Amino acid sequence: MALRIPVLVRGINNLSDARYCAGMGADGLIFTLDPELPGAIDPATARELAGWVAGVELIGEFGDADPAQLVAVAAACGLDRVLLHEAPFFIPGLHEPLPFPVLRETDLLTALQALIDPDLAHDLRSADFAPTGGAVLITLPSGADLVGWQEQLGALARQFPLWLGGDFTAADLPGLLNGVRPAGLVLQGGDELKPGLRDFTGLEEIFEALEEVE
Repeated sequence: MALRIPVLVRGINNLSDARYCAGMGADGLIFTLDPELPGAIDPATARELAGWVAGVELIGEFGDADPAQLVAVAAACGLDRVLLHEAPFFIPGLHEPLPFPVLRETDLLTALQALIDPDLAHDLRSADFAPTGGAVLITLPSGADLVGWQEQLGALARQFPLWLGGDFTAADLPGLLNGVRPAGLVLQGGDELKPGLRDFTGLEEIFEALEEVE
């Protein structure tokens, strides 16, 4: 299933989500691997889940993690990329760039300040701690006026690769894709109702709305 825009799915913690999202065309699965973050899973569980899927990026989410620990966990899990939760522009204790691409999460208000602050815009476009730098995730707050923010978000998307996450629905997608033109979307995974049983209604609607029409 081909999608009109790259999609990552965050918070993967069960086999149902991993296999469903990979099958629906997601480009990457995000595992929360920092034990200080809510919903974290251990590296062994991430490796087990990853073993059941193919053709997707494996991404680890970390908060204020020790760089050496982050690199060790990434290597153990075979990660292709990391998502740094509320990432600072400088990571204390890191003396050389991380050996994989980094997606940095920042809040909406901080990102919008980059429209009037050239120094902040430069910081968001480049990262000394990542070889590719500049990929930014903004998780839109619940209830955000997506129509009202389209122009500003579109301006940000023209400055650097901008990924958008949040509680948007299939109805929000035309405005986001055509008005903002982000680099990709980050969807939210969920918990199984019981082992092997999961309600995919919300995700299914979004994936179907994103399906590439031939």
